[in-house]
Amino acid sequence: MSKQEKHLSNLKYRLPKIRLCLVHERNHSDEMYIVRNPKDAAQFLEPLRHAPEEHFVSLHLNSRHEVIGLHEVSHGTLSASLVHPREVFKAAVLANSHSILVCHNHPSGSRLSASREDIDTTEQLLGAGKILGISVLDHIILSPVHEPFSVRENHPDLWN
Repeated sequence: MSKQEKHLSNLKYRLPKIRLCLVHERNHSDEMYIVRNPKDAAQFLEPLRHAPEEHFVSLHLNSRHEVIGLHEVSHGTLSASLVHPREVFKAAVLANSHSILVCHNHPSGSRLSASREDIDTTEQLLGAGKILGISVLDHIILSPVHEPFSVRENHPDLWN
């Protein structure tokens, strides 16, 4: 065995092995929740409206728009949360999601609208979703005092 072959055979034992596992934890109800519109999503995510800090979550949906998973992407401060497509789509890929719906809350209860950062994040996620083949159906913003805000309904041009 050459010196280089010995070196290569030793390398395989020094490289870390990574194993990914997806564990499906069933809840007590076998009934799947279907998201047909932003209000369905907001109803499912009702507890998020009352969270004291900003959270950014993704709902994972199968091809029938049934919720197959929920992933907390980011847990921020009173007014900010960091989001990167890598974190949003990591769990979606592992869950074999057909599509996702993302959502974050405004704990302050301020008037709901999409900020420039919200629009930029949505555009970035739409682009990443196209590459990965996982549709982003909407970006919902929740508040403890206002009706849910749908970025798709208020900025449909982003989806064209």
